[in-house]
Amino acid sequence: MVKKKILITDEVHPLLLDGLTLRGFAVDYWPEISLEQARELIAPYTGMVINSKIKVDAGFFDKAHHLKWIARLGSGMEIIDAKAAEVHGVKLISSPEGNCNAVAEHALGMLLALFRNLTRSDHELRNGIWEREKNRGEELATKVVGVIGFGHTGSRFVELLRGLNVKVLVYDKYKQLSSIDARYTVVQDVSEIQESADVISLHLPLTAETKYLVNEEFINKVNHSFYLINTSRGSVVNTIDLLAALHSGKIRGACLDVFENEKPASFNKEESALYNELYRLPQVLLSPHIAGWTHQSKQKIASTILEKLDRIVNQK
Repeated sequence: MVKKKILITDEVHPLLLDGLTLRGFAVDYWPEISLEQARELIAPYTGMVINSKIKVDAGFFDKAHHLKWIARLGSGMEIIDAKAAEVHGVKLISSPEGNCNAVAEHALGMLLALFRNLTRSDHELRNGIWEREKNRGEELATKVVGVIGFGHTGSRFVELLRGLNVKVLVYDKYKQLSSIDARYTVVQDVSEIQESADVISLHLPLTAETKYLVNEEFINKVNHSFYLINTSRGSVVNTIDLLAALHSGKIRGACLDVFENEKPASFNKEESALYNELYRLPQVLLSPHIAGWTHQSKQKIASTILEKLDRIVNQK
């Protein structure tokens, strides 16, 4: 009997490799493969495990003659043409459960580090500079935190805020939420967050509706200066408008793990100037899209994919 072939296009935990092999699949593990190579080689594969570098559009499906399922490492299904997948009968597996805690911890860690000037004071002290008053920080307690998006990551972020004596406002356009949980207050319109939030944290997928959600208009509607956290997708925030608001002080500080362009080597002249200006601002804390990147999340993502794959197989 010929084994069904699986193509894995990114780094994964050994648990996933072993699990697929135990389930009778022939696994080709090529984490360095390019999108172009994957397109040319996909024809004989039954399943594929991908991360953000592999964009599966309608043309990709036309070459994937035997493909039955695609598993996404983490969240962010915008990299797959879902309508084309449905037309071709390809099942889609996402695994946000695997890294939601990692992302939530990272968001909270960035916010606390920004509030307490940890990166700046660490850098100064390593260079022999002892500054206390200049590095006097802010406390998170009593602040109002607005959480936009209440999926796996947004809900976990709220869990972590429990016990920190903050007021949490939650907005999610697509979920029916209840306010019975004392940890947060559900609001019916994002304007309620704009009216009172000291901190706004984004936990959203990238869609046509969420692209540039945070732009000049959104920022101007926030009643006072605020802090912004984005660990979701870079294009949810308009970088030019963000930079202008940081310069004006309307945005007091930003914690950014994601960016519109996450390939510095591909920056054009305008992007280079834009990001270099952003990188120089001391009130901005930056990380290279690693919020969901922990040793634990790598294993949990593997487990999640295997569990969901088993459900698909058992449905047949």
